[in-house]
Amino acid sequence: MKEITRDKNYTFRQLNQNDVEEFNDLLSYAFQVTSSELKDSGWEDKDDIKRSKRPIFEFSYVLGCFYKGKLASQIVIYPMEVNIQGEIFQMGGLTGVTTYPEYMGHGLSHALIKKGLKYMRENGQTISFLYPYSIPYYRKQGWEIVSDQMTFSIKDTQLPHKRPVEGMIERVDINDEDMKNIYKYFAMQHHGALIRGEFEWQEYWRWDSDDMMAAVYYSKEEKPLGYVIYFIENDIMHIKEIIYLNSEAKNGIWNFISAHYSMVTEVRGYNYTGDTIAFQFDDSEIKETIEPYIMARIVDVEAFMNQYPFQNCDNNSKFYFMVHDSTAPWNEGIFYLHFEDDEAICEKVEEYEESYLVELDVSILTAMMLGYKRPTYLYNNEYIKVDYYLLKPLEMLIDAKKPYFSDYF
Repeated sequence: MKEITRDKNYTFRQLNQNDVEEFNDLLSYAFQVTSSELKDSGWEDKDDIKRSKRPIFEFSYVLGCFYKGKLASQIVIYPMEVNIQGEIFQMGGLTGVTTYPEYMGHGLSHALIKKGLKYMRENGQTISFLYPYSIPYYRKQGWEIVSDQMTFSIKDTQLPHKRPVEGMIERVDINDEDMKNIYKYFAMQHHGALIRGEFEWQEYWRWDSDDMMAAVYYSKEEKPLGYVIYFIENDIMHIKEIIYLNSEAKNGIWNFISAHYSMVTEVRGYNYTGDTIAFQFDDSEIKETIEPYIMARIVDVEAFMNQYPFQNCDNNSKFYFMVHDSTAPWNEGIFYLHFEDDEAICEKVEEYEESYLVELDVSILTAMMLGYKRPTYLYNNEYIKVDYYLLKPLEMLIDAKKPYFSDYF
């Protein structure tokens, strides 16, 4: 196959607002979004959604591959922020990776992703998140699963009994500022959470119907402490997200949900905490399922490791990470991690000490650093190569918290 970067028929350039129609046509074709589906989500027509996407070109980096002047493939990179173990990282949100079928098999998406990673690195986005249409494909590009989506189904007879709380809950507009402030505090406290600004909230609501509702729990001092986002359809209450800052708010929200027992026969929802909720119910025989959700990849190993908040830093500790990354060549090689005055220092080196070596792919490094899989688990399942005695100090370096990520883009 001829390398497309050397084929003069293919050209790459950043898209702008003049390309909105071609951009939207490719998205609509690739994801087969029909007019009826748009209306179900609250859009009047395709022109309506085109207008809504114009801010994407102001806020994001949109890169296209053209064949003889016609858009053939494209990617979008959102400049975002994410909480990683209490530290706010610049993150490249990769989305809109689409190619017309007649151009598939020519490596267009791969070429765009390589260029996109280079762009992220140059702009200080040391990590990238995406929602995968194909996990195997993105694993080949260096991304790995880092969070799960749990779904639950609770019969009306299984809803928890009312618990005493001092505050009260109020239904609010879905753009309520109290709700946004609750999430802001939540995201600053929870590893893996996306920091939502105005654009991120727009993306959060983009494909939801007009029937979506929200309710906020207030303490007796009228402080907003939690919220639930939901809609009711065909006697089923669908929960999009539950966020609370303390147990009082959690109880108040579930009191509100349970108060719908005469209106619904079932409550269905999503849980992104990494823990099942059945244990919290008197009747724990509820149905819960789990599936992979968000993938991530470290864009720049050296920069990422230098910002990462390691635990239990010991000036005597040192590691050599031999990283394999065929898509981002600057990550291919050996990175020496050591500590001075409780500060991590990571630098790319040529030589290493065999007894302190950890060998792994960039995708596995990402899953490990984000706490999705522990070093011992990865060692036992042959994802990393390391001397057994190094596992304990490696375990102590990385916080055991699993990422919380509930957004879709």
